[in-house]
Amino acid sequence: MPPTMATGMPTNTSRAEELKLLANEAFKAHKYSQAIDLYTQAIEANSDNAVYWANRAFAHTKLEEYGSAILDSTKAIEIDPKYSKGYYRRGAAYLGLGKFKEALKDFQQVKKLCPNDPDAAKKLKECEKAVMKLKFEEAIAVPQSEKVSIADSIDYHAIDVEPQYAGARIEGDVVTLDFVKKMMDDFKNQKCLHKRYAYQIVLQTREMLRALPSLVDINVPNGKHFTVCGDVHGQFYDLLNIFELNGLPSEDSPYLFNGDFVDRGSFSVEVILTLFAFKCMSPSAIYLSRGNHESKSMNKIYGFEGEVRSKLSDTFVELFTEVFCCLPLAHVINEKVLVVHGGLFSVDGVKLSDIREIDRFCEPPEEGLMCELLWSDPQPQLGRGPSKRGVGLSFGADVTKRFLQDNSLGNF
Repeated sequence: MPPTMATGMPTNTSRAEELKLLANEAFKAHKYSQAIDLYTQAIEANSDNAVYWANRAFAHTKLEEYGSAILDSTKAIEIDPKYSKGYYRRGAAYLGLGKFKEALKDFQQVKKLCPNDPDAAKKLKECEKAVMKLKFEEAIAVPQSEKVSIADSIDYHAIDVEPQYAGARIEGDVVTLDFVKKMMDDFKNQKCLHKRYAYQIVLQTREMLRALPSLVDINVPNGKHFTVCGDVHGQFYDLLNIFELNGLPSEDSPYLFNGDFVDRGSFSVEVILTLFAFKCMSPSAIYLSRGNHESKSMNKIYGFEGEVRSKLSDTFVELFTEVFCCLPLAHVINEKVLVVHGGLFSVDGVKLSDIREIDRFCEPPEEGLMCELLWSDPQPQLGRGPSKRGVGLSFGADVTKRFLQDNSLGNF
């Protein structure tokens, strides 16, 4: 008789080990989805091995599927409460979600189990520092109603432009196409925009975005071209390539950039200033949606905050945080197509009017309609399931169909 697990299912330990080795090779080759499939097969052959669960958690983390990574590493800990990598993997996943307090507990446990591990000590220190900062921010936080806008304290007209500055200039208050082209050329050649003009662009964009509803209606006349773009993530040269292939944003060739303009890439400042400058130049030539990376916690972890401090200033960090809270959450094209960065909702019956009424002028919450618009994902199965990301949910085609029918969208 073959050996059995506690679940009563037969195990095949040698086959499981073979699959784990294959999964490890896929992981080393950066084929993370393939590695996940192979670790899954290893788990099916022997689900009582904590290593398989922790390894699959690591692969999920590489794909930023932090919810799945937390579930897998928690399972590894249940199987072997003294398995340090289980706590390490879960702590890393919590870090990816900006959940520093939860991450701190796991890295404290790693430190207990492996007191001489330098990487664990480094992560623990990082978490301790982040949690201390959070506590300090909570202690000095003022109610939303009493918060003073950083934008109201900035007068860009009072900032002098040095005579030796040779970059792009805005004459007066009007952002022109010639200015935007010159600015993009400067960025292409790794030159900076003067802070006076950067302030002007961001502040003018803020005024436009504040006046918009949370759900924006777009009308595209028959036969007209309209482009929807996904995540740019700080890849300025990719943005230039899009414009090279498809034309610059204009009244005749408008764009919708659907969130995640910043983070990860090295040129997030250049990307956001370019998109905002086009918005200033011609508001109906470019539409902008909020993504889950247009948020304070994501910008802190994934690079935008540090880049802004380096290229501009601390004041700009606060300003971008404020302006990101003004971005609309969704767009409807020709009363038929809903465009959102994330996806649909944990309950049926949500109407477009509910989206319009969301008070979006805040950091994204961890649950509710706004969170789900920014974080949810489609899944191949019907119904709803937990989010691989750890925030929002996964939803099937049937959920999508009901939503479209309820809101007279699509072909219904």
